[in-house]
Amino acid sequence: FETLLQLRDRIRTVVVPRNSGGALQDPSLRLLLKECGFRNVLELSEMEEIPFERGSITAVPFLGEHGDLNILSKSAYLVRINEHSLLFVTDSCNISPQLYEHIHREIGDVDVLFVGMECDGAPMSWLYGPLLTQRLERPKDQSRRLAGSNYERALGIVDQLHCKEVYVYAMGQEPWLNYVMSLKYTDTSNPIIESNRLIEACRTRGITAERLWGEKEVFLP
Repeated sequence: FETLLQLRDRIRTVVVPRNSGGALQDPSLRLLLKECGFRNVLELSEMEEIPFERGSITAVPFLGEHGDLNILSKSAYLVRINEHSLLFVTDSCNISPQLYEHIHREIGDVDVLFVGMECDGAPMSWLYGPLLTQRLERPKDQSRRLAGSNYERALGIVDQLHCKEVYVYAMGQEPWLNYVMSLKYTDTSNPIIESNRLIEACRTRGITAERLWGEKEVFLP
């Protein structure tokens, strides 16, 4: 966020999801950014679209990764550029495969999928604990985790949207994120094992797949 603040005078438009309104756990990103000096902040509800020259941005439903709380201020984004389509689902958890059936019916096949696979996730209280008025029992806290898709769920998205390329990203392993994420994966860490399985399964099917680190240029034909 500090980096974003430094770019205020160079950013023309910020696109954010529309929150549910009035819920402590789901604040308005538009109001927050407006107060921080961003002049043009656009809100998108699920499946709303912003057109631009030779393309568009569409807000796609985002499930999971928020501890089963009623939070709408998280969104996946479909970016269309000419005839190409790129879907950024970050840590969406495919807890409802039927949802992606409906999404596919609306948006069609996707050329490139970017998916996060931090599939363990912290317990709900790690992020939302200060908002709770009563102490949460540990079993309940552990059952409502801030987790993304594992191998099976991520592969379900790939299959449903007929993706041609798949990139696992937003894993928080870059050194400049260590002080925020406090995560240090090894080869035996579950997110690494699960993402390796996804990459192997995709490559077996002839789908370009890679786990990103740092930066990556993707060239579309």
